Amino acid sequence: MATIDDVACDISVVLGSTAMPVHQLLRMGRGAIIELDATEDDEVIIMANNMPVAKGVVTVNAGRIAVSVSQLMPRPATLR
Repeated sequence: MATIDDVACDISVVLGSTAMPVHQLLRMGRGAIIELDATEDDEVIIMANNMPVAKGVVTVNAGRIAVSVSQLMPRPATLR
């Protein structure tokens, strides 16, 4: 019998977003900068399997980047 320990979950953190035409994206090369619609003080969105589950704050701990969870987001009615 499988346990919850065997369930895989992809976690990602969204720092911000932007929109740009495909032709501009295709012209980008190494070192290109993509400006986002966020500042360094904005909260990030924590995603689990491409679904938003929480908001958090980026922190640096012992030279490593981490995310501290600040707020859990409500689950959609379809998942309750």
